[in-house]
Amino acid sequence: MTISRDDAAVLRHRLVLNRFFNNDTYAAFALAGATASALIWANIGSTYSSLWETTASIEVGRLGLTLPLAEWVNEGLMTVFFFAVGLDVRRELTIGELRQRRRAILPACCALGGLVVPVVIFLSFTQGLPSSSAWGAVISTDTAFALGMLALVGPSNAPRLRIFLLTLAVLDDIGALTVIAVFYTADLDVGALALAGAGLFVVWMMQRVGVWRMTPYFVVAVATWFATHASGVHATLAGVLVALLMPVYPQHGPDVDRVARFVHLFRQAPNPRAARVVRRTLDYSVPLNQRMSEVLTPYVNFVVVPIFALANAGVALTGAAFHDAAASRLTWGIVVGLVVGKLLGITTAAFLVERFSAASRVPGLDLPRIAGIGALSGMGFTISLLVVKISLGDNRSQAEARVGVLIASAVAFLLAWATFRIGDRVRPLPTPAGRVLQRDVDMERDHVRGPRDAAATVVVYAAIDEDYRTRTAEALREVRQQFGDRLRIVFRHHTTDDQALNCALALEAAAQQGRFWDMHDALVKPGGDPDAALTDIARDVDLDVGRFEQSLNTNNQLSRVEDDNLDAQAAGLPASPTIYVQGNRVMGPANSWYLAQLLRRDVG
Repeated sequence: MTISRDDAAVLRHRLVLNRFFNNDTYAAFALAGATASALIWANIGSTYSSLWETTASIEVGRLGLTLPLAEWVNEGLMTVFFFAVGLDVRRELTIGELRQRRRAILPACCALGGLVVPVVIFLSFTQGLPSSSAWGAVISTDTAFALGMLALVGPSNAPRLRIFLLTLAVLDDIGALTVIAVFYTADLDVGALALAGAGLFVVWMMQRVGVWRMTPYFVVAVATWFATHASGVHATLAGVLVALLMPVYPQHGPDVDRVARFVHLFRQAPNPRAARVVRRTLDYSVPLNQRMSEVLTPYVNFVVVPIFALANAGVALTGAAFHDAAASRLTWGIVVGLVVGKLLGITTAAFLVERFSAASRVPGLDLPRIAGIGALSGMGFTISLLVVKISLGDNRSQAEARVGVLIASAVAFLLAWATFRIGDRVRPLPTPAGRVLQRDVDMERDHVRGPRDAAATVVVYAAIDEDYRTRTAEALREVRQQFGDRLRIVFRHHTTDDQALNCALALEAAAQQGRFWDMHDALVKPGGDPDAALTDIARDVDLDVGRFEQSLNTNNQLSRVEDDNLDAQAAGLPASPTIYVQGNRVMGPANSWYLAQLLRRDVG
């Protein structure tokens, strides 16, 4: 199926919008803009304070809740932020970096160092002061700010750096939320807390029985939020706890295939009921955690966090305020705790892990780059301001602490920039393995479909498995139909199990008779029987079956398959099919439209 010009234009437009709303740098700029607006607004009159002190109420019958607007933001709107954080935590624990204990050791130890050392430094500055209760302000990293600034100042050829920072920030947030719940809860209503626990139990039961729609979870989550707020525990905790219970799992191929079948039926007889079935089937095919994360990310980045900054970053920057902050042990405790404490705690923890637990090292991460992350983690902004609001009662202390948070964020950014630049100069990073094709196409050795002098080349590393049969092979077939002789396609093996190895050996046995692509097309034929005997398929493509069976039985082409596998292993390729266009690995969606967009740059 080819994509029309109008469809391609729509896809391009939506892709641009998606990239914009999910861009970490743009999100950081939105947050910085809101912070600057808050500072300007707080210094040009009295409307800033009066607005955020205005009360708003929600009432249903005899039940109701009245809070100042600032509290609705800090406990209501920020629940959405922490819910999104909780979704990240659950996903990382289930299918991400934290799923593998060995991979989790480095970020976990760094997060611990980044929690403990800043607190020790802060308390050394504020010892004996009432404001020492604000020690929770130096323990967390602002995920949105840090990721956005990493995109600006971090090295472009360290793809694992972002994953490491995200994992570190997620663990940081777990620690910060635990601190808020345990140390910043004054009066506890046990009855309301029990109701909140009952709400969490209902969420757990729903995900256990397979509830996959958003609405039931939303209703229970709102009730749980009200109960948590009534209990005296900071209500944002409800957001992360509910998110930790959201269903998450790798997408199932049969669910995706079912969507395609229902779409096919809808095309044959379009009607509202069929459209509803397609939409529900499409939603069902994507786990709830991933669906919610995709929906919430733009709103969190461009609405929730900027409004929070607007409500909390306003500080009257008078001469007296700067004088008070410069002389305040609270201000300096926050600045040094965040900037020096995070850098020292994270870098020291990473050094110790690499020294005493070599098996826990993460490929592509080294100490200079981790030091840069340590410096960047000093941007504690969001949760730091939240803890300041919770822990400090008088306006003067809050102002001094906020100035400290703002200064720390600015200094941390500059320090991270300098650390990354020094690291690039002292120990430059190599090009990440797998980003570019490591072995050039050899027309005499490789399995090539297309003319030798084709304008463009696509190389695929894959096993003949369900994923390749139903998706990648179809995408390559459609791209080849579009570009014809201007394109050549190269197939290289990447086998991960015995069945895939048998198919690879069958392909090589067919190649010995000059029929590699005939065998390939028969194995991936739409509607074909994936369990059909290889000898039957060989017979259907007119191979010499005796010679074919002899090759299979003797495994005389095993070294040829293993040679390709070594390429894939050296490049660190995943088990799923990996495609290179003009020698560069395709990092976007491997569908025919996206591949065609990449190829048109060279083919026209």
